[in-house]
Amino acid sequence: MDVLTENFSLYGEGFLGTLELTLYASALALVLGFVMAAFRVAPVGSFRVFGTVWVTILRNTPLTLLFFAVMLGLPRFGLVLPFELFAVLALGCYTSAFICEALRSGINTVPVSQGEAARSLGMSFTQSLGAVVLPQAFRSVIPPIGSTLIALAKNSAIAGAFSVTELLGTYKTLSELGYNIIWTFVWIAVGYLVITLSISAVFNVMEKRWGVAR
Repeated sequence: MDVLTENFSLYGEGFLGTLELTLYASALALVLGFVMAAFRVAPVGSFRVFGTVWVTILRNTPLTLLFFAVMLGLPRFGLVLPFELFAVLALGCYTSAFICEALRSGINTVPVSQGEAARSLGMSFTQSLGAVVLPQAFRSVIPPIGSTLIALAKNSAIAGAFSVTELLGTYKTLSELGYNIIWTFVWIAVGYLVITLSISAVFNVMEKRWGVAR
């Protein structure tokens, strides 16, 4: 317990850093994921191509490489932001590709007749997608989206290698101070468990309330 009690503020700072990264990147991933899912099924060919390229590139790019591209590449084009924002951008964009595919699989479960009925009532593609198709699709993909956001929380550990304050990075300081490395990692793992189990609990409640009964 000495590792935790004597360095509670350090652990707390790292925990809050990971929590903030998770929350902000999750919000960005959900927004981009919804947009890209709409692009993937849009009647406009250029939108479908853009969505396909986005998903293909991000799903097949290692997250660490994406961090390097964002952290080191964007400043060369004049975009200079705090490392925390760069980390949110990398995590959010990467995860959005997986959110998009989860939503697209959910869209495919919605009967085509639902969209046709909406259009027969005079609704546009955007209106039918937002009011009819996506709400039904989201109900069927709550569990996979929850799992994807849990993975995002764990992936946030990569940000520590780029001078971003997060939970895993606390081990460097504690190791230099001579604390037992095993207990250092035990309390780091507990911190990640608190975050991931909280996400799981939220999505379990959502699934019970809105999920599709099987």
